[in-house]
Amino acid sequence: MNVAPRSRLNYKQALAWLYGLQRFGIKLGLENIRRLLDECCSGVYVKRPTVAPASAFPFKVIHVAGTNGKGSVCAMIDSICRVQGFRTGLFISPHLVTFRERIRVNGEMISEDAVADGLTMIRDLIADWDPHPTFFEVTTALAIKHFNDVKIDIAILEPGLGGRLDATNAIQSNVSVITPIGLDHERWLGNTLAEIAREKAGIIKPDIPVVSAPQQPEAEEVIRGRAAECNSPVQFVSEAYQSSLVALRGVYQRRNAALAIAAIRATKIEPSEKAIVRGLAAIEWPARFQKWDERTIIDGAHNPGAAGILVQTWREVFGDHKATLVLAILADKDLRGICETLAPIADSVLLPKIRSERAALPAELAKIFSVITPSLPCSIASKIGDALILALAKPNPILFTGSLHFAGEVLAHLRGQPAAFEECSQ
Repeated sequence: MNVAPRSRLNYKQALAWLYGLQRFGIKLGLENIRRLLDECCSGVYVKRPTVAPASAFPFKVIHVAGTNGKGSVCAMIDSICRVQGFRTGLFISPHLVTFRERIRVNGEMISEDAVADGLTMIRDLIADWDPHPTFFEVTTALAIKHFNDVKIDIAILEPGLGGRLDATNAIQSNVSVITPIGLDHERWLGNTLAEIAREKAGIIKPDIPVVSAPQQPEAEEVIRGRAAECNSPVQFVSEAYQSSLVALRGVYQRRNAALAIAAIRATKIEPSEKAIVRGLAAIEWPARFQKWDERTIIDGAHNPGAAGILVQTWREVFGDHKATLVLAILADKDLRGICETLAPIADSVLLPKIRSERAALPAELAKIFSVITPSLPCSIASKIGDALILALAKPNPILFTGSLHFAGEVLAHLRGQPAAFEECSQ
């Protein structure tokens, strides 16, 4: 690999360069990521040009796709495997507060120096590539290179979008895991459940076991069809885990726990009961019905399906007590569907203006609430801090939700840290 050396980027400079790649947009496809992995990880595609052969990396790979619950299932697999004694690599998206959350080894975020060194190398490598790799392709290559360099035992990978053409699908997995599938990212994945399921089920590879959550009939049919085409054994995990404490709140997290355990076993690892119990009890996964204090909950529900699960969990925890709902949603989501789902547990609604350029305007959300629930008090706040002050003045428990991006801004505000978009500012 002959690359002309350029000055090393520091952490902030590296992130500024990486975020600058967002101008290339989202490009679904595997050609660039295969080339990137080949260059970054010593020719992993020399023997097989379609996916990296399992022998190319000295670690097992658990690939987790789906619409809702992917992050929680990944976190559970990671936690159990670490307690079992394996050295794990975890790759997830999006991050909440810092980019480093996306890439973790044995529970520890990648260091700033490793990000800077890795991105400097990749920057120099791809300077004249056409087509140019995207933000997510580069981030995926950074993660796999890091996992390869630090010698992990198991990698747990979450796709950024869909599955079939997502950059993570260029890596041969030892098990394909599919969490509940619902309508989301329709612009990219399709307008029906079957179309979206086809994209998610694209992570299924020949002769590799498949472990799935229970699915709606249209999605189950697609998964079974794809598994049959690939001669891949498929297991649908219907029973929730009940044997011990799960640190993440909600009945649905017990279903996620059962899926995580089945995924580990499908990888030909038999976790001890002690590892399962300790692993599930030790999970810390922010913005998944996260209890910040006695009256404040933060949840990243960003589609009607996730909002429905959130409502169910709210009632499990708070009963009939309604929330002061603090809501911000990205503009490309099902705004009305999310608002309609959350309205029954809201005593009042606060709509702050947040920093994300992708956010729906608070006035647009206020208009939706005025149509679906005219009697529900609804007001706009200029920023998160103002919304929090107004919420604290009310007696109700407080629920921040609508987007993982919003949840990240809330957490940064509460912790007194820079928000994710400020991390690479000079």
